[in-house]
Amino acid sequence: MESFLEKIIIYGAVSIFLIGVVYVYIRKLRRESKIVGEKIRVAKEEGLHEPVSLHPVVDVNSCIQSGACIRACPEHDILGIQNGKATVINASRCVGHGACFHACPTQAISLFIGTEKRGVDLPHVNQYFESNVKGIFIAGEMGGMGLIKNAVEQGRQAVNNLARGIDQKSEMDYDLVIVGAGPAGIASTLEAHRLKLKTITLEQDSLGGTVSSFPRSKIVMTSPMDLPLHGKVKFFETGKAELLELWNEVLSKNAIQIAEKKKVDRIVQQNGGFEVQCNDGSNYSTQRVLLAIGRRGTPRKLNVPGEHLPKVFYRLLEPELIHNKNILVVGGGDSAIESALLLALQNQVTLSYRKDTFSRLKSKNKQNLDTAIANKHLEVVLNSNVLKIEEDSVMLELNDHEKISIPNDLVYIFAGGELPTDFLKSAGILITRKFGEAVLKHEKR
Repeated sequence: MESFLEKIIIYGAVSIFLIGVVYVYIRKLRRESKIVGEKIRVAKEEGLHEPVSLHPVVDVNSCIQSGACIRACPEHDILGIQNGKATVINASRCVGHGACFHACPTQAISLFIGTEKRGVDLPHVNQYFESNVKGIFIAGEMGGMGLIKNAVEQGRQAVNNLARGIDQKSEMDYDLVIVGAGPAGIASTLEAHRLKLKTITLEQDSLGGTVSSFPRSKIVMTSPMDLPLHGKVKFFETGKAELLELWNEVLSKNAIQIAEKKKVDRIVQQNGGFEVQCNDGSNYSTQRVLLAIGRRGTPRKLNVPGEHLPKVFYRLLEPELIHNKNILVVGGGDSAIESALLLALQNQVTLSYRKDTFSRLKSKNKQNLDTAIANKHLEVVLNSNVLKIEEDSVMLELNDHEKISIPNDLVYIFAGGELPTDFLKSAGILITRKFGEAVLKHEKR
């Protein structure tokens, strides 16, 4: 009898303990879900919940709330756990690392471009990175993958795919012409060299493409990558200078040169291949073309009087050399915010943005911006548009049609970039608007 009572007591104690554990666990889940729900509410209010480009989509039927996707994401509060499933919080802050995609143990995450409401214009590209024009391939930001690590991987894969159809007896100048020397273009160049393809890489500006136009101190890469002819690059919180130095080192070590200041105007099909025509009159015949030109090769202009003045710029290279100036920064994205904050260290800076609130900012930039405003290191004029740029001043128009003139020495415009639609269409490449289409997903077995 005593043994029986002891068992009842033991089993009862264990049951009570287990019930307690389950109760605490459920309360914890509810508390965390409530926190995530509040973050989603705030994200919706701030315009951060709706994705603008590449973003994760969770299959709730496969998700087991491991949290691996959240831990893997280098950004902050992109994903969270709500009601036992992973969910998106600040979708517009996603920069397409793809870390969540690879980390999920149940393959419950896919990366989508665009949404049902917001479309994104992209050239037609198949799973081999070939466009609808046979022989023209596309990799990197132009194809929807803007992150350096992803662009590098796409460039490598694209060259491996196009190399299979190369005619070794061709009399054309090149096996491959690569247009663009950004992350995808550099990786493509290195991979083509490894495969012993006769290749030339044309860059309209300088080595690094868009990366070379970033401020010197800007963090440009937050995760490791595999670089052809070099191997694993274990950079974390890497700046522009360090990355450009690495690329130069690898190219020099392999005796590879990039043809800089070569802007491609047209790609013409001929003799079973292509003639790539540059604005300086030079032409290159080739069997294959790889476009790695990005989406922001052409800065979007404001088209206002005075924008032609030499004091107007569309990129910031060395902010540490600029001091004691009255500067206007135009834009509301991360590039505009980062540039304004850097310039404000040694100058009087005004930030003009056409909307009433900043959205889609990285959390770190938002915090730094709020701090600068609170400390009066930066003047922000929301609901404003540049009306006219003059030699020593700039006129802004507010939403209530009030006009204000501010002293000015320099203007930096960060209004995004324009997709080179005309250039692509002239080559015969189809442009389609993607409304919520998966660009990276696991194959279900």
